[in-house]
Amino acid sequence: MTAQAVPDPRNVLTPEALTMMDAIARSGSFAAAARQLGKVPSALTYNVRQLEDALDVLLFDRSSRQATLTAAGQELLDEGRRLLDQMDAVANRVKRVATGWETQLSVAVDDVVSRSTILDLCAAFYADTTTIGTTRSSRSRAPASDMAAMATPTRLRIRTEVLAGTWEALVTGQADLAIGVTTHRELPAGLAMKELGRLHFVFAVAPHHALATASEPIGDDEIVRHRAVAVADSAHRLVPLTVNLLPGQEVLTVSDMQAKVEALARGVGCGFVPEPMARDCIAAGRLVVRQVERVLPLPPFGYAWRAPLGRGGNAELGLALRWWLERLDSATTRRALLDRHAASADTGGR
Repeated sequence: MTAQAVPDPRNVLTPEALTMMDAIARSGSFAAAARQLGKVPSALTYNVRQLEDALDVLLFDRSSRQATLTAAGQELLDEGRRLLDQMDAVANRVKRVATGWETQLSVAVDDVVSRSTILDLCAAFYADTTTIGTTRSSRSRAPASDMAAMATPTRLRIRTEVLAGTWEALVTGQADLAIGVTTHRELPAGLAMKELGRLHFVFAVAPHHALATASEPIGDDEIVRHRAVAVADSAHRLVPLTVNLLPGQEVLTVSDMQAKVEALARGVGCGFVPEPMARDCIAAGRLVVRQVERVLPLPPFGYAWRAPLGRGGNAELGLALRWWLERLDSATTRRALLDRHAASADTGGR
């Protein structure tokens, strides 16, 4: 007599089987779950046996009159519910993408841009683009907060860049939108740009730094004798930019502007920093602003995006990118992106 083959787990771990497990657990009995699913109890018993044989585990405690899950059964139920919710989310996302939503939107953000404001925009995006619940079964399985996260049509990817690296991410196709690019450049075909605003830089040192007591305005001949702190350009293909460094000056290079502010506060160097990013350290007395002979213009920053070559303007863009561009049209948002850093963000911004 030939032994019966053990079912393959992939063949029995179907959405129908996971839904059955969920129904049994919620109703507390095979009979009640069978009525809910429109089946006879024996069919559910058979399907559970198939699952147990395929997984080589017991899913329900047979010594109890109630449908009591074993530890293995509870694990399958938890993972099964998660998988069912993901299936619902995929189906919903596919439907939304078909109506013009991008699968993913990548946003390159320069290091001088307010991270808290970017995260506020991300939260607003998720709130505006979420569909609560796509099926009756998904509403019964997951809390509204979980469904909201899964139903968002477009995945956001935020990447932090520095100097030319922000522009490089856009022109190489690694980003769909770049916020905080310098505007003194010609636009290649297929890209569009608008001005974000201007950013005030100050020359700052720690109170115990030698330049903290130097006669003002301080000339380059004095500054060059002291170590500068610089942020490394994140560009890999474009020529990296060097800003406000003097020939022959010793340099400490750090990875981001916040690290530069902290390095200056520790007295390991001097340098120019965006005033909004150093504002808290200045107010706390950890940094002092010094007047220098060199006159720095207020550098203009912008935001740029990948634009279709047709004549339809923003109507031809994906809906997620259009959402971000509409928010960037707000003068309040643009100002917050350059000015709302650190503690000023926690107190409601400006």
